[in-house]
Amino acid sequence: MENKEQRKENIVSFVPTGDYYYNKAVKALEKEQIDKAYKYLKRAVELNPDDVRVLTQYGLLEIEAQNYEHAYELIHTAYSLEPSNAEIIFLLADVSGCLGLIHDAQKYAEQYLAQEPEGIYALDAYEILDFVEFEQDLSEDVDEQDAEKLIAQEKARRLMEQGAFPKAIEVLEQLIEKFPDAWPAYNNLSLAYFYIGEKEHAYALLKQVLRENHGNLHALCNLAVFAYYEREEEELEGLTALLKKIQPYDWENRYKLGATLALIGEYKVAYKWLRSMHKRGYDGDPGFYYWLAQSAYFSEQEEVAQAAWKTLLALDPSKEGLEPWHMNSLTLGEQALEKNRELIIEKINSNYTSDRLFGFFILKHSPHKQEIIAHPKWINIEQYNETEKLCLAYALGHEFSMQTEAEKGLVRFLEVAERLFETRNQLNYATASALQLWFSIGELALRSSYAFKNPVAIAAAIDYMLQSALGDNVTKKQCAENYHVSVATLTKYMNELLAFVPTEFE
Repeated sequence: MENKEQRKENIVSFVPTGDYYYNKAVKALEKEQIDKAYKYLKRAVELNPDDVRVLTQYGLLEIEAQNYEHAYELIHTAYSLEPSNAEIIFLLADVSGCLGLIHDAQKYAEQYLAQEPEGIYALDAYEILDFVEFEQDLSEDVDEQDAEKLIAQEKARRLMEQGAFPKAIEVLEQLIEKFPDAWPAYNNLSLAYFYIGEKEHAYALLKQVLRENHGNLHALCNLAVFAYYEREEEELEGLTALLKKIQPYDWENRYKLGATLALIGEYKVAYKWLRSMHKRGYDGDPGFYYWLAQSAYFSEQEEVAQAAWKTLLALDPSKEGLEPWHMNSLTLGEQALEKNRELIIEKINSNYTSDRLFGFFILKHSPHKQEIIAHPKWINIEQYNETEKLCLAYALGHEFSMQTEAEKGLVRFLEVAERLFETRNQLNYATASALQLWFSIGELALRSSYAFKNPVAIAAAIDYMLQSALGDNVTKKQCAENYHVSVATLTKYMNELLAFVPTEFE
């Protein structure tokens, strides 16, 4: 007994820290595993947002990936923590030049050379100063204001992508208070309010923009998006007619107009604007190539659509399988559940708890996760019970502390679903039958505080029960072998689960 107690006292629970993820990122970079390094650095900065090493390394990766706005924010934060760090000063000069913030580029390059006249970045700093000589049009005040706006806008954009709309709203409102004519901030703020369900505030902001900045295209596009999501057909028809008449000159407005028209189904006009940019050498982000491919495909320009999708996959491999021509050609049994946005929305808005839990499980694996979470009507946390809220947290990647029996039971319950998914290799409609059966039975078991002690064996039992019910020629031995459990163990858990199979229906 004493030895057991001593062993318990010697056990130290391992909680990963920012340093842990930073070191993993460094090792990943040494092996040229860039994707892993990104993942580890992102987690490291979440755990330790004031670690200069993490901010600097993350900023370097973002510069290499040409994500200059985010890189500027990261490196500027590092600079505020260590303003005399020569490497950070040079990186700030470098990324400022990439963004066209000419005064900042000059200021920080000169600051670096004053501090390290023969430093390892000295030649690069002189090159930045040579570049600055060709760009002397902007005044100091304008440049510094642009930099401040850029940092705030980028921070708000990332917060919105993460679903942290209240924090994004706070950043944007502070920006508007300081710069009352920062119209892009108003437009993004309206989106943030719309996504949290405050539609009246969202509409009011857009109307304010249109009153004070007549013809603001982004505001008009956002109104069209709102009308599309709210299914306000008459308003959408009027806005669509107006948008079709607009002839934008600059690329930013062409992109916004093209993407909006593609979203609301006006593919041919959307293709006109996005293709015009592409022909003139526009090097867009993943969103640009996604909408170009969509609009091209539905405008019967399949060659352009395929070329755009190929570029998109090089930038964002997670979009593989979402090609419009691929999704249209799949049979019902072949379609991937996690890529079927409409099915997920239908499940998470079902009247049945088991369906909602099933929907959250699919959501966890879905490339549409951010879009669904961001929409003001598709997720209604206030109406969910405690189990559903925990399941939604699981879908969003929350790491449970496992301190309560409710959390332990839910994690094991969901592990059964993961095992069914893993064994069947893909989350398609064939797998859906097994998962639907599990969520129906498992939800009743959760209510009864069932322990789910052996998730793998439970998954094997569910699989066997389904195949037997469908009349498939399967034996317990075959099913047990698929899950690497014994026949006796499978039988034991099958008998336990039978207690939760409904025998009477209303």
